[in-house]
Amino acid sequence: MIKEKIIIGIDPDVEKSGVAVKCKTFIKLSNLSFFQLFDLLNAYKETRENIEVYVECGYLNGSNWHKKINQSASINAKIGERTGANFEVAKKICEMCEYLKIEHVKIKPTRSKVNAEFFKQITKIETQTNQEQRDAYMLIHGR
Repeated sequence: MIKEKIIIGIDPDVEKSGVAVKCKTFIKLSNLSFFQLFDLLNAYKETRENIEVYVECGYLNGSNWHKKINQSASINAKIGERTGANFEVAKKICEMCEYLKIEHVKIKPTRSKVNAEFFKQITKIETQTNQEQRDAYMLIHGR
């Protein structure tokens, strides 16, 4: 018997990645550390056979220059450091999926941020969400 398809969207972050899990019967939003995410994917891999993972991969954009005008060089350097670290987390999450033999798709970020009000309108989720969770969900919305 084939179990319900599980679709997972991941917005990578160094501290805790935004994660959205969706199937016919539920949507779950969370923020997970790298190893919590590994545990989640591994658990789904062991109990489900039909999993798709969508990972936002900012490094797929042509340019990753995040300089802020009128900011000091040290602030711009810190922004670049955080951006590069998040890019590396995205690469490691894709590597994690390959290791676990889970089908995954690298998504180039193209959408603008979704605010909480609009998110509630399209999902009917009334609980509080944060930007990482909303970004993760938007990767899988309509799939």
